[in-house]
Amino acid sequence: MFRIGYRTLKTGIGTALAISIAQMFHLENFVSAGILTILCIQNTKKKSIQASSSRFIACVIGMLFSAAFFEFIGYHPIVIGLLLLVFIPITVSLRIKEGIVTSSVIILHVYSAGNVKVDLFVNELGIIVIGIGIALIMNLYMPSVENKLVDYQEKIEDNFYKIFCELINHLKTNQSDWDGKEITETEELLREAKTLAFKDVENHFLRSEDNYYVYFKMREKQFEILQRILPIAASISMRVEPGKKIAHFLEELSRHIHPGNTALFYLKKLYDMKIEFEQMDLPKTREEFEVRAALYQFVKEMEQYLLIKSSFKGIQKNDKRKREVNYT
Repeated sequence: MFRIGYRTLKTGIGTALAISIAQMFHLENFVSAGILTILCIQNTKKKSIQASSSRFIACVIGMLFSAAFFEFIGYHPIVIGLLLLVFIPITVSLRIKEGIVTSSVIILHVYSAGNVKVDLFVNELGIIVIGIGIALIMNLYMPSVENKLVDYQEKIEDNFYKIFCELINHLKTNQSDWDGKEITETEELLREAKTLAFKDVENHFLRSEDNYYVYFKMREKQFEILQRILPIAASISMRVEPGKKIAHFLEELSRHIHPGNTALFYLKKLYDMKIEFEQMDLPKTREEFEVRAALYQFVKEMEQYLLIKSSFKGIQKNDKRKREVNYT
């Protein structure tokens, strides 16, 4: 379906504004201001600033090089080639290679003028300032993605709950017809959520990381552990007493999957359960021995699962999308 995104809308409006303003000031080659605006509008505020600063510096350097090469060597196509042979490596070494294309346009403007004058430099600086300035102004507004991040958070937590339910069901019945679709869904959700959260980070100048990005990284690490727990739990039978305790532990844990930090409470319960397992009689059968080995491995993995969550501070919700966070 045909759809116009925010970046497309800002590019169209910004380009028209840049050309109109440059034309209003009677600047030569005023359409170049629109080209600069198109190139400087990016997906995030940080990328826009980086692109704008790189192009501004490259354009200024390009004007200085143009004056030196054309005035001292001559206005000839070969000189343009020589200039670019020197100019491009310099921009790359200064890490402003994004400005090569726009600065090349400025260089060609100077070449077309046939001589270097103060008015020419003022004209080119005007084009640069208008084009880049309009792009920065247009990129001041970025639509909030918090609602989308909350949606991803809720879907991931729902999938975690379903996976735990499948584990519990297997422990109770030793049977399962689960197709495992939540595993592949969660992998995809985590990938998309981290990408969106990182984009949100780049739209804020005063922070390099935010709660949502940390949250999704935390869930990703937990998910890796959860995938390792699946075959372990599958080898534990409810016919032995520890299987019942694990099923009960997972049932309680599954009911408290949320952004709040409840890990310390469950770490204590896990520790108590571990002590109880250690005090059990030695295994008398092969099945009991295998279950005991699986129990220790399960406790170790769950401990890591909860320790990862314990380091997370929680997510501060806005008023529009508050969810129940008990921290219990």
